[in-house]
Amino acid sequence: MASGTVEIINSTPAGGSNDVSLEEPKKMTREDWRKKKELEEQRKLGNAPAEVDEEGKDINPHIPQYISSVPWYIDPSKRPTLKHQRPQPEKQKEFTSSVEWYKRGVQENAVTTRYRKGACENCGAMTHTKKDCLERPRKVGAKFTGLNIASDEHVQPTLMFDYDGKRDRWNGYNPEEHMKIVEEYSKVDLAKRTLKAQKLQEELASGKLMEQVNSPRHHWEEEESNSQTERDHNSEDEDEDKYADDIDMPGQNFDSKRRITVRNLRIREDIAKYLRNLDPNSAYYDPKTRAMRENPYANAGKNPDEVGYAGDNFVRYTGDTISMAQTQLFAWEAYDKGSEVHLQADPTKLELLYKSFKVKKEDFKEQQKESILEKYGGQEHLDAPPAELLLAQTEDYVEYSRHGTVIKGQEKAIVRSKYEEDVTINNHTCIWGSYWKEGRWGYKCCHSFVKYSYCTGEAGKEIATLEISSLDMHVYNPWHFRLKLLLFYLQIHQEKQKDEKKKKKKKQKKSPNSDSEGEEKKKHEKLKKALNAEEARLLQVKEIMQLDERKRPYNSMYETREPTEEEMEAYRMKRQRPDDPMAPFLGQ
Repeated sequence: MASGTVEIINSTPAGGSNDVSLEEPKKMTREDWRKKKELEEQRKLGNAPAEVDEEGKDINPHIPQYISSVPWYIDPSKRPTLKHQRPQPEKQKEFTSSVEWYKRGVQENAVTTRYRKGACENCGAMTHTKKDCLERPRKVGAKFTGLNIASDEHVQPTLMFDYDGKRDRWNGYNPEEHMKIVEEYSKVDLAKRTLKAQKLQEELASGKLMEQVNSPRHHWEEEESNSQTERDHNSEDEDEDKYADDIDMPGQNFDSKRRITVRNLRIREDIAKYLRNLDPNSAYYDPKTRAMRENPYANAGKNPDEVGYAGDNFVRYTGDTISMAQTQLFAWEAYDKGSEVHLQADPTKLELLYKSFKVKKEDFKEQQKESILEKYGGQEHLDAPPAELLLAQTEDYVEYSRHGTVIKGQEKAIVRSKYEEDVTINNHTCIWGSYWKEGRWGYKCCHSFVKYSYCTGEAGKEIATLEISSLDMHVYNPWHFRLKLLLFYLQIHQEKQKDEKKKKKKKQKKSPNSDSEGEEKKKHEKLKKALNAEEARLLQVKEIMQLDERKRPYNSMYETREPTEEEMEAYRMKRQRPDDPMAPFLGQ
């Protein structure tokens, strides 16, 4: 017996009780584990039949293992099941239906005429004590008088509601109570109709109604009203009377003469803030607070004074906002210096103190200024006219925005290049290249194609339009003919100068003078010296580069002298060119 007890204790897992003997789950081998996983995969693919529980129902293979596997503390020896996931009948309670509710009021049948022991000392009811009594405290309680014994309330049962019953907001509501409100409103409507009928009878008796009926305005209104049904008309009157009491509400526009009620909760023409600029890089819109602090038209280049909406900050910094901030700052500074003032607690006192402070500050500045002028002088410099009158006067109208940018009145300056522009010579009003015709450039002012020529004005334009023919005698004009000849001779002269320059260059190449030969010899000798010096410099640089950096002399690679033309030519001839195809053969 003792040994059996030991076995039970050993087989009990940690935290379990000794009353129930539970077998420890056997440890699976690697091969069994692999087979189990393969079987699970086949079941998920549908190639193997699904696992069956103890009731013969198939277990869905896609259910996770932590749901399908039975916990070890329930019964590890049984086959897989989902019974532990379903509601357990022994744990289920009988919930009250949602129709039942606590009884209200008092018991109607039971009538008591004398005080009972243990009842309320104030009213005499048995269902509560004097401490919980809700009646008016009597001067002498029912315990001593025995009169006016209150009825007993219903004994409240203990109702057990399920999850939905506890959270049902209409649970226990009696729809019949709403009929009291309906009856009250029906009485009010009936009273309004009787008042209208009395008014109509009084107007018929006085004759005012007949005058309104005979008027042309009434005929037009009658034609309009015939298109609507009688039922809509009655409901409209009821709505007018219903909303006439709330004419002081914001968003309402009530006209007593025309009896029209406009219920505009929101102006439909208003544009939402986030629809003013659809650029995602524009002002940020906070959907939670519906605030857009920056100007949505800032990137569009519009003037904030011209747009309808320029951000919440634009509105926040208008009016007395800035002056109020200055007053608040003054209140803080005054409080630090010992004055008991506060913007919200004593606004009038603070305003008077701030005004007196500003007056005293201005007086102090004036006194300080006068004392400095008395001591050092210089009043004549302050009485001088303003700098605008001294330096220059202008009547140009320029309009600026609140940000300092020019709105109108000043043209934007033209950006010029670093080269000389609009430089005119020889009485020309336009530059060379301002006119082009038949592949030639010229001057626009006189239509001349000869560069550096003298401007001939409108006469030159007329000559250019005429045909170049000196034999056309029907258009002969001495002035025109002279201008033609002048232009013709100028062109011939320029062509001769070009030919002479070309001939001189050819002669210099073919027969050089003795002076030029001597100069070339000198240049050749200088170049030889420069080449030798360059070779020596390259050898010196090569030796220096082979030395250690710590042993290299100071400023050995630096020269302050400007190289000559021959030295530069020698450097170009001796430098290494890696892109040269013959570079590898130079050192051989």
